[in-house]
Amino acid sequence: MKYIQGNDRNQIALIPNSLDSAIDQDNEVRIIDLFVDSLDLKQMKFRLDFGENGRPAYHPSDLLKLFIYGYLNKVRSSRDLEKECHRNLEVMWLLKSLSPDHNTISNFRRDNKKAIKNVFKATIEIAKNFDLIGGKLIAGDSTKMRAQNSKKNNYNQKKIIQQIKHIDLQLAHYNELLAREDGQAPSEFSSSNTELIQQKIAIYNNRKDNYHKLSEELIETGQTQISTSDPDSRNIMIRNRISEVAYSVQTTVDAKNNIPIDYKLTNTNDTRAMGFMLERAVEILGHNKFTAVYDKGYHNGKELKKADKLGIKTIVAIPKLASSSRAPDVNYNVQFFSYSEKNDSYTCPQGQVLTSVGTWFKGKNAKFKQYRTKACLSCVAKEKCSTADRGKVISRSEYQPYYQKNKKLNEQYHDLYKQRKAIVEHPYGTIKRQWGFGYIITKRGLNRAASDVGLMFTAYNFKRLINIIGKQTLTEYLTILASLFLTPKWLLITKIKRFKLPYLQKIINVFFTSISVNQRKFTTY
Repeated sequence: MKYIQGNDRNQIALIPNSLDSAIDQDNEVRIIDLFVDSLDLKQMKFRLDFGENGRPAYHPSDLLKLFIYGYLNKVRSSRDLEKECHRNLEVMWLLKSLSPDHNTISNFRRDNKKAIKNVFKATIEIAKNFDLIGGKLIAGDSTKMRAQNSKKNNYNQKKIIQQIKHIDLQLAHYNELLAREDGQAPSEFSSSNTELIQQKIAIYNNRKDNYHKLSEELIETGQTQISTSDPDSRNIMIRNRISEVAYSVQTTVDAKNNIPIDYKLTNTNDTRAMGFMLERAVEILGHNKFTAVYDKGYHNGKELKKADKLGIKTIVAIPKLASSSRAPDVNYNVQFFSYSEKNDSYTCPQGQVLTSVGTWFKGKNAKFKQYRTKACLSCVAKEKCSTADRGKVISRSEYQPYYQKNKKLNEQYHDLYKQRKAIVEHPYGTIKRQWGFGYIITKRGLNRAASDVGLMFTAYNFKRLINIIGKQTLTEYLTILASLFLTPKWLLITKIKRFKLPYLQKIINVFFTSISVNQRKFTTY
């Protein structure tokens, strides 16, 4: 039987191939190269000034190209990226056969959190130029990404106290054994046993000292928990009662093409994140004439007030009533009590009026007033309405008007809210499920983790641009941007007409009218 035969490994090629001929013209690695070349790295806060003494540094553009390529191809580890520099033809072409070591690669990601965020913003600007950002409907949500820190290495005061109690029991046990050894007759005495017990006691005393230090650190910092491997990571609820030591990634996604326009890495839950993300959305989109949809994790009065002050139509899912606030008969739950703003009173289903003395009480997250009536004591529906001896008591938050407004918007735009999952889960599905980036690869702090997340979303947006715009059109666009610094205006306009890309005319005009020839910068960003 005949088989296809390979070439002899020892055969010398008479006409050696160049790296460029080995890379197809439509390979996306060429688009990565053009994209990075089109960026003003100095304006984006990458460090470009290095000393003349010592070994020369790698240019930030080369390392940025390596990272974008790596994340697009599911390679994040600095050591794995180092390997790719030696064996991957596409990477050899992209970096012109440079091969930085893993420390250089890792340090670049560590030191450029803000610059990487600016590169992400550059992908948003490209999307805007191609009218891919609708700016009418956005969805916000968060996803939890596991940190490089196990639950075992995450502590709070309760856990520390439990560990110290366990150590005290162990120390008492070994001290008792040591006393027995000391009380034995010389013929029965075993020096090896004594040494072993003393070693155990020393180990437990050392652990106890470490736990006391952790406890003191919690008290000094005012934090509720501490992680020893990745200090900024926190034990966060993932779903229901399942928790994980992780980071929370807040995102804002535009509905038109499921393109993330913003992200922020935090180590807290969702309840206080919405207002800040909406403020940034207004800045990014340039207006507040959009609708924002969020799930019930963001149902917080203070955040709803912020959204209202911003003038944004915000729809947040309403969580179920807490079991402690439910009436024995659902028809007597608080939502069936009508409120009179004029009289500042509630009227129950039985027609009785609940009033307040006007005192504001300080709660955990907001001030509130209480409403009650003496009629509860003799009401025929008391057992259906409340289990309390004194009858029904309604607590009204200072943010109740905003809760009420959100309820009306939920009823009015229920079909619009249903689109939330399809919008915001699209990036998460790609990044976490398809690419396998369900965890943070870096250690030692939120800034390093934010760089990791920034590269994820930059790669995602870059892939979306390629898929929606097409490789050829995006290549033409980036070619023109990359040549802004070197090409005369008349020649750029000629290229625009030839490529039939009229939306670039505005960019060229702004570029040449706002900045002198000697100070040209990437003004579309």
